[in-house]
Amino acid sequence: MLNPSIGKLINIYESRYQLVLDVAKYARYISEQAEEKGEILVEKPVNIALNKLAAKYEK
Repeated sequence: MLNPSIGKLINIYESRYQLVLDVAKYARYISEQAEEKGEILVEKPVNIALNKLAAKYEK
């Protein structure tokens, strides 16, 4: 698997569709916040969102 976070999250979510929606919404939020602050993201917002959601459910 390309991203180990995806494997963890697929097991937690009942629906892959809901996982995609949550990641997309969170990625958009991350992107908007970076734009407002004038920050340049080195990593793609989708990767950041996946990693943060995986970390959230890891605990």
